[in-house]
Amino acid sequence: MRRANPPDPGRWGFPGGKIELGETVAHAAIRESAEETGVRAEAIRTLDTLDTIVRAPDGALQFHYVLVAVLCRWLDGEPIAADDVHEADWFDLPRIETGPEPFLPRVADLARRALV
Repeated sequence: MRRANPPDPGRWGFPGGKIELGETVAHAAIRESAEETGVRAEAIRTLDTLDTIVRAPDGALQFHYVLVAVLCRWLDGEPIAADDVHEADWFDLPRIETGPEPFLPRVADLARRALV
């Protein structure tokens, strides 16, 4: 999905968002996929945990996000832009690796690892 809002508006990445109080990581991944793209999925396993640290020009810490990448299996639905998404679509790995779309860092690496 192509992000509509900060951080990184206009860049392509995977659906995601905040975990709700009492929600599991797996359930959050399924919920965010449905909310942001209309795609219904099932969580298979945690793929990776990533830190994203954003600093201001003066070096001060602005944000620290802990991202949990969850490998999911498509069940049904075609991607549509919903919630805070500007666009939604499917991409194969060669397109992610070489396409003109501005992907977020680590998207290609996670996609490669999901195929193993």
